[in-house]
Amino acid sequence: MTCPPQVDRAVLRLGPVPEIWDGVLRRLRRELSALALDAWIGPLAAEAADDGVRLLCPSAFHRERVRERYLARITEHVTHECGRPVPVVLAVGAAAAEAPERAGPASVPEPRPRVFPVRPDEARRPEPAPRAEAPRYGFAHFAAGESNALAREAALALARGRQLALSPLYIVAGAGLGKTHLASAVVAEVCARGERAVYVSGEQFTNELLASIRAQRTPDFKQRYRDCEVLVFDDVHFLRAKQSTQLELLHTLEHLARRGARVMLTAERLPREIPELDARLASRLASGLVAEIEAPDPELRREIVRSKAAAAGVTLPPACLERLVAAIPGSVRDLEAALVQLVASASLLRRPIDLTLVEAGLRKLLPGCGAARLDPERIAALVAAHFELVAEALASRSRRRELLVPRQIAMYLCSRYTDASLQRIGRAFQRNHPSVANAVRAIERALAARSPMASRIAPLQAELDALTGGRRGPQRAKR
Repeated sequence: MTCPPQVDRAVLRLGPVPEIWDGVLRRLRRELSALALDAWIGPLAAEAADDGVRLLCPSAFHRERVRERYLARITEHVTHECGRPVPVVLAVGAAAAEAPERAGPASVPEPRPRVFPVRPDEARRPEPAPRAEAPRYGFAHFAAGESNALAREAALALARGRQLALSPLYIVAGAGLGKTHLASAVVAEVCARGERAVYVSGEQFTNELLASIRAQRTPDFKQRYRDCEVLVFDDVHFLRAKQSTQLELLHTLEHLARRGARVMLTAERLPREIPELDARLASRLASGLVAEIEAPDPELRREIVRSKAAAAGVTLPPACLERLVAAIPGSVRDLEAALVQLVASASLLRRPIDLTLVEAGLRKLLPGCGAARLDPERIAALVAAHFELVAEALASRSRRRELLVPRQIAMYLCSRYTDASLQRIGRAFQRNHPSVANAVRAIERALAARSPMASRIAPLQAELDALTGGRRGPQRAKR
């Protein structure tokens, strides 16, 4: 449908399309997950068109996914930004790939909601330095398990004012394990309850203190952090060796304690393990509840990957999910980065997500990530999944052809891709080692005769090569 010419003129009168698109991105950031933004919205490029706004997608697959899941929402936000209905069309074009500034998270401008309400006297004077805002996360998006249950429940209780004895709540976690996520969730929960909360990082607190000293406005600085119901202080470890900043934080915490305000702090180390931290401040930090977030176990990592993939509208093949979980045992942030890399690569290359793509992404993100080590049980599971069987069926006593051939293929691949002995392989399939040797010879004869067996095995070999980096077990002498 051709739109009236005045629509395009209206777009031009309201401002350049990039400015309109930036406004749309700000709105989308409040509604979509970070992974969905990075994977599907970030690669888009907006340009003016005769019929309104055109969004260029890197591939036809990407275009259809955006059309199906996000176009109605985008069109609604474009209408709000322009002040009148403006059509949005999708097209496949190279401009999206040629705009690196729109290829990542930086393409989605971070909204700057004020956590502190503006008082009339504050409106007349600028802040001494730009405020750092907490990232947009909430308790609903925090995957909980045994490794982080105490920290999550304590943060939620503090945010809702249920247990004042928790304050100060001190969360200890390594990089990428979710301490900043919890800090942000506390701020969001407090503000949703109508209370005043202030979030600040250790670096921002230091910078603002120095700026207030230079401008001779330290009373304003102190009031900002002492006149609130909840203070959330992220990355205390940044204050090491900064004696004046440590002293100011200590006085702030004591003032808030006298007022009955709640405080949550996060750091990568326990208070007394932070080098060059004032002993009085360390004592104050540890005077409430100290909760540690440990590295997530495999089950929690699976849940995190599944939920993040679902938020991006992606279903991961089981083998790809297991490879990500096995390759990244520690940081949740690294898991998310790997998933973003995987989803974006699949979209841009117009190919399905498979183990080859997973391995390519892991090599880029984790250069030291070694090839997976396979055992007969894992190969049996992969072969069973390939033939749409359950792994237990390959170990049954049935000799039906629909089970016999996959079982022989699995035994053959075990002999090629693992260092396991024939006895060890036999145990995985509840067979003795002569049965394994017979199965291996049967597949080798079929491959030598140039039968269709080669085409049946090739996809499995490609999958296993991707898992192992091409490493194969020792060649055994034919029996």
